[in-house]
Amino acid sequence: MTPSTHSLVRPRLGNADTHATPVARGATCLNVVKHPSLVSAAERRALLHQQPVTVWLTGLSGAGKSTLAYAVERRLHAQGQLGFVLDGDNIRHHLSSDLGFSPSDRCENIRRVAEVAALMNDAGLIVFTALISPRQEDREQARSIIGDARFIEVHVSTALAVCEARDPKGLYEKARTGAIPQFTGVSAPYETPQSPALRIDTDLCSLDQSAQKLMDFLVSRGSLVS
Repeated sequence: MTPSTHSLVRPRLGNADTHATPVARGATCLNVVKHPSLVSAAERRALLHQQPVTVWLTGLSGAGKSTLAYAVERRLHAQGQLGFVLDGDNIRHHLSSDLGFSPSDRCENIRRVAEVAALMNDAGLIVFTALISPRQEDREQARSIIGDARFIEVHVSTALAVCEARDPKGLYEKARTGAIPQFTGVSAPYETPQSPALRIDTDLCSLDQSAQKLMDFLVSRGSLVS
């Protein structure tokens, strides 16, 4: 099909990692007009009895991010409220199936997840992202996309030794033999959050305790409305 000057597809620029780099958020796109919703944020809050936020769970592989996220999602559902988990592995199967694990690809993956989370927040949902997201710069990019008022950084701070002992996917073993290059915590760094909203060590707390700690935090900040 011959490209049209009226195409609604955003232009993309190549980079050194061979993957495309998107136009910066907010860049002008020809013939694209943003349409406001006829349903206000206040109306969505009243309907769902919740303040939409994104709980950005960051930590090493095996720390318990996904397990915790799904446990809290289940609790929200049980009390009639809506949450949704954006799990890193699931995202890699679909939305980011074209990306690898170079620094630029990891950055783009996080940008995509943040954009989706922001849209889901606009719909009134509480979103839990379960991604390693090892770089502080990338997490700050996510915060800027989602908005500071809606972004809650939670460090699942389980120690490397514990994560490696768990190794539910066998990834650490492969990383130690060199089968997986640039593996966070082994051959690539993890930048520990300096001032997260909350820290949870799943080695020191049971799953129920960890989930309750996160639920209590959401209640304390007014995200869950009775």
